[in-house]
Amino acid sequence: MIDFLAGVVAMASWVAGLVFLRFHGRTADRIFLFFAAAFWLDALGRTLEVALRWADDGGPAVYVLRVISYGLILVGILDKNRPQRR
Repeated sequence: MIDFLAGVVAMASWVAGLVFLRFHGRTADRIFLFFAAAFWLDALGRTLEVALRWADDGGPAVYVLRVISYGLILVGILDKNRPQRR
């Protein structure tokens, strides 16, 4: 059951990435690219966690992917809020 729920979360992350990519197509705002990449990286990490049983051995690889994913979100927010040159 846990593997099934992890798959559901991974699928939802893939879909969220597609939604953010569509928003980028409409607005050409780079923050949506950062968010799409972050959600796809999260989905990849969750998929690998189930496929390779990373959670069983307590390896840090899953957490490294999540830190990178959250870092992409932070970089996107900081990029959006930096002053614009005119």
